[in-house]
Amino acid sequence: MVPFFSARDVAAAVPPAQAYAAVREAFVAHARGEWSMQPKLYVANYPAGDFRAMPALGGGHALLKWVTSFPGNPARGLPTVTGLVVLSNADTGMVEAILDAGSVTALRTGAAAVIAADVLGRQDAETAAVVGAGVNGRAAAQTFIALGRRVSLWDVDRDHAEAAAAELGAEVSASREEALAADLLVTVTPGREILLAEGSLRPGQHVSLMGADGPGKAEIAIPEIARAHVFCDEWEQASHGGELAAAVEAKAISREDVTELGAVLLGAAEGRRSPDDVTLFDSTGLAIQDLAVAIAACERAGELDLRLLDL
Repeated sequence: MVPFFSARDVAAAVPPAQAYAAVREAFVAHARGEWSMQPKLYVANYPAGDFRAMPALGGGHALLKWVTSFPGNPARGLPTVTGLVVLSNADTGMVEAILDAGSVTALRTGAAAVIAADVLGRQDAETAAVVGAGVNGRAAAQTFIALGRRVSLWDVDRDHAEAAAAELGAEVSASREEALAADLLVTVTPGREILLAEGSLRPGQHVSLMGADGPGKAEIAIPEIARAHVFCDEWEQASHGGELAAAVEAKAISREDVTELGAVLLGAAEGRRSPDDVTLFDSTGLAIQDLAVAIAACERAGELDLRLLDL
């Protein structure tokens, strides 16, 4: 019998602060070469959406996440992100658990956004904002709050932002411009609109770009990428399917211009260079992050009343 973690079970098993710690360690383990993965495989059905297959190996486990992104689903009363995570024993190949992919994705997305903000943002940063109050935007705000930082939310649907803020204990930005001017900025939008035009980021500001996680999506103008100090979760994936892909294709940046966040966490690469440094983190979502959250959830399996599946 294999335990199944519903979205509610994942949330109960892995609080945001624990997800933050687990994902941080996963970045370090990958940078050390201890955890491995292949770039995510896209099965496109545009303009409706896409399917993604994401494998990873580490910590005595193997994982495969089969997850979707269908931006039009909310209008149908359906979630944008759905799918399953399968966790297996790396020594025997036996399936150990199946988890709801949407909840795992939200936890690790929120964790990665805030890890990058903590590591790359100014030490004296005062304001934090999340643009986009969907599932993943809420997760980023919740992670900021879990770590003791005040955060404001902005969304094109103000009622949506206000409801999320009330639920989480966050604030609501007075305008999009106010949110985009935060010292620590996280953008979690569908990636269909440029939020940050050339010259819009202020000296000393940090932005974690979480929305443009696939081909054709963008939240920031290419010249603005080129003038920033750029970081990513994993170069191979980010340069082909993330925010950086268009900048690489336009030859505005190259591999030498981009530092992987794991290398900074490991102490093998430089992070922020000065108080006025403009730092940018491009997140495409890594299977090792999902693996970290899945392992953390399974460590709490005995404390939960989980449904068991007979495979």
